[in-house]
Amino acid sequence: MKEEIKQRLQKTETWMRVLYMVFFVFVYGLTKFLIILVMLFQLFSMVLSGSTNSQLLKFSQNLAAYVFQIITFLTFNSEQRPFPFSAWPSDTSDPGEQGQ
Repeated sequence: MKEEIKQRLQKTETWMRVLYMVFFVFVYGLTKFLIILVMLFQLFSMVLSGSTNSQLLKFSQNLAAYVFQIITFLTFNSEQRPFPFSAWPSDTSDPGEQGQ
């Protein structure tokens, strides 16, 4: 049993996964800050102009998909590494349609 654990600990794939996970935990923290900035900008946009910024709606929808990709990777639900190791998530649906 100890030999099996030792073999798993010596696998480079395991340690590479750990490094990617540490990187994405850091990125996840940055995205939380970015989400707060987007929220505040949209709030000010709504107050000042009466409507939200459509370009920022699209970006925030893609940012939400990116956060989802990070979470699925960190929780071992996916082996697909998120951006910058794969394409940035993009959604072609209209973000204004959601929540109405």
